[in-house]
Amino acid sequence: MTKLQLGKVDYINCMPVYHALEEGQLPLDARLVKGPPAKLNKMFLDGELDITPISSIEYARNANQCYILPNLSISSDGKVGSIFLFSKVPVTELEGKKVALTSSSATSVALLKILFEHYYHVDVDYVTMEPNLDNMLEEADAALLIGDDAMIAGQRVDVEQLSIIVTDLGTAWKEFTGEKMVFALWVIRKDYAEQNIDKVAVITETLYRSKLLGVQQLDTLVDIASRKSGLSKEILEEYFQLINHEFNKDYRRALITFYDYAYKSGLIEERVRLDVWGEDVVSGN
Repeated sequence: MTKLQLGKVDYINCMPVYHALEEGQLPLDARLVKGPPAKLNKMFLDGELDITPISSIEYARNANQCYILPNLSISSDGKVGSIFLFSKVPVTELEGKKVALTSSSATSVALLKILFEHYYHVDVDYVTMEPNLDNMLEEADAALLIGDDAMIAGQRVDVEQLSIIVTDLGTAWKEFTGEKMVFALWVIRKDYAEQNIDKVAVITETLYRSKLLGVQQLDTLVDIASRKSGLSKEILEEYFQLINHEFNKDYRRALITFYDYAYKSGLIEERVRLDVWGEDVVSGN
């Protein structure tokens, strides 16, 4: 029988959920497939992954194909520390200018567009590029980066004292709505879940236990992440305090708020229900 195909976003923000699994601290009867969010989104929607973290905006666009796994997300309550808009001028002065969007993301692109329309009230032109800050700012007046790319670029701006304004999108969303922000969800294909109920119970529990173990080993995660990325331990220690993997009622309400704005901005075609595996559907107002 083919092993369950489990996606892992190959960014530091997923380390607390996957570290215990990769270190053999818990059994995992699955094949781990790593990649950036956009790649995993596509693989899941193409049927090549059974379970994966998916950009929350892509869940909204494809909710009929999957269930949300409980107790897991990639979220923040305000500052996120890994989703930055780098701009040559203040955000409110970007009217009519060009903004480069990373090709690695979906949710952060949607979030930026919502903030531009409803919070900053600026109309800009977009271009999508590979995540390279120098190239993006040669082409545009601002650049959106996420994940490790954003953190490394942010550290560089600080160390080299570059004349670039860095806006944390988690902070901006909190200032705008007062809500937390859910950037990604763990999802499972509906057909797989309905045909493998016992296996889903096991993997759901395994991922949750792995998350609990991960948050108890943050010093180890900081050391590993610093060696791999070159980021300072100070930045990483703060980051692991900022990033959150809960999915309680507050985060669910925040996600519905995000979806409501995405609907108003024409980024999704209809309002979204949260269909969590093993639970009743949660609807927006």
